[in-house]
Amino acid sequence: MIEIRSLSAKLGGAPVLHDIDATIAPGRVTALVGPNGAGKSTLLAVIGQLLKASAGSVTLDGADLSDMPPPERARRLAILRQNTTITPRLTVADLVGFGRYPHSGGRLDDADLRIVDACLAELDLSALAGRHLDTISGGQRQRALIAMTLAQTPRALLLDEPLNNLDLGHVRRVMEVARTRARAGVAVVVVLHDLSIAARFADALIALKAGHIFAAGPPNEVVTGPTLSALYDTPIEVHEVAGSRVVLT
Repeated sequence: MIEIRSLSAKLGGAPVLHDIDATIAPGRVTALVGPNGAGKSTLLAVIGQLLKASAGSVTLDGADLSDMPPPERARRLAILRQNTTITPRLTVADLVGFGRYPHSGGRLDDADLRIVDACLAELDLSALAGRHLDTISGGQRQRALIAMTLAQTPRALLLDEPLNNLDLGHVRRVMEVARTRARAGVAVVVVLHDLSIAARFADALIALKAGHIFAAGPPNEVVTGPTLSALYDTPIEVHEVAGSRVVLT
């Protein structure tokens, strides 16, 4: 379980997050939503200890993440950022194998390789395992980065806009993989802009606006016309289609 208490953060000296309190439970997919500049990626970076909070705390299973030694933290928490620089001459399998580094120290054994193979298969990458990253598409590279993050086998999985560059079939696959990991007991946090996808696949949403929590709860409470219209300062309609909520602007 991730517990966020009285959390505030700054970027370049400017306040970005203000007194955030939230609990992110294992077994669930939690989506962070909200307009541009609301603080979604900043909150994910603070949870992942890529950015230091100016106040408050983040704990994972009761342990303060800021006090946790980096090697232990890397075994328990994995984060995919929006912009990740990778060496183009790596193969897809090599990249995914890097996800095992916190466990293997770079010396992958048979158990590590089985995990790599499983993550490749989950993201529909097995046929591309031997391809170099500069020979595949942007969407395929994005899936390889997600597979690398999954290979860490963390207790907490943080994904910042993982659906960038993905076609519709792989959007569904990635969200189903996230949900499968959650059901296995992982606390999954995903930054999403597609509210229809969030409503369909997330168990809970945290809506941020101007660095504050604007709304939080299950999709049927957050994904409503009045709430989203106020969140984004524009008229938004929400309709039920085949049992799922569809958001129209």
